[in-house]
Formats: sequence, structure tokens, C-alpha cells
Amino acid sequence: MKNMKFLLPAGWEQPKGYSQAVMAEGRQIFISGQIGWDETGTFQTDDFAEQAGQALRNIMSILAATDAGAEHITRMTWFITDKKEYLASLKALGQKYREEVGRHFPAMSVVEVKSLMEDRAKVEIEATAVIP
Repeated sequence: MKNMKFLLPAGWEQPKGYSQAVMAEGRQIFISGQIGWDETGTFQTDDFAEQAGQALRNIMSILAATDAGAEHITRMTWFITDKKEYLASLKALGQKYREEVGRHFPAMSVVEVKSLMEDRAKVEIEATAVIP
């Protein structure tokens, strides 16, 4: 994407599944934390990877509402309630990520938290996108 440059200092190892930094110009979209419920506010599952997939679908739906897509995402912050469950779900999580976002890997952070505001939520994902 012309408005976006992925930054990796010389000699640094290429990270897997995310980027170290992204520089971008354009209109900015700040997406609040999305959790694993559908558009009606209903959880369909308690499975970590499935909830993450739904949260990603929610982000993609918000982007689509402004004619944007995954390629415009510059940053994501993931809040998870259980590091062990997250790590045990990496294969399924990677599949869900590719299904919803594709092979676009913005700057990302994952933070384990004590809990989320919705009791059934296992993951909450914030995103920032920049549209040229």
C-alpha cells in the first residue's frame, strides 16, 4: 500500500504474524475493542479462537462501512484473559486470522488482563486503520 511502510531496523529478525512498526499517511480510523459477540451482542461460542475470529469479523465490518479493508490496518492491540489458552489456540487462531484479515500483519501487541467487561469475553481487539 502506497500510504503505508512497514519498518524493521537493519539486522532485526522478521517477526511472525505481526510487524514491529508501521508508518502511514491518510485518514485515520480508531476502532474500539471488539469482542467475540455478533452484531446482535450475542456470544455464539466460548471457544477462544472462535471468539477472536468474531472480533476480527467485527473489525472488518466496521472497516467495510467506510470502504476500507484489512490492508489499511496499521495497528492492533489484543487483550486476552488467559495466556495459556491463547498459546494453546495459536494454530486455530492463525487460521481465523487469515480467514478474516488475510496475510496482512500490522504492528500488534497482546496483553493478558485479569478480565474483560463482558464476562464471557475471552479476547478484545482494538484496531487503528489509515486510509490514503
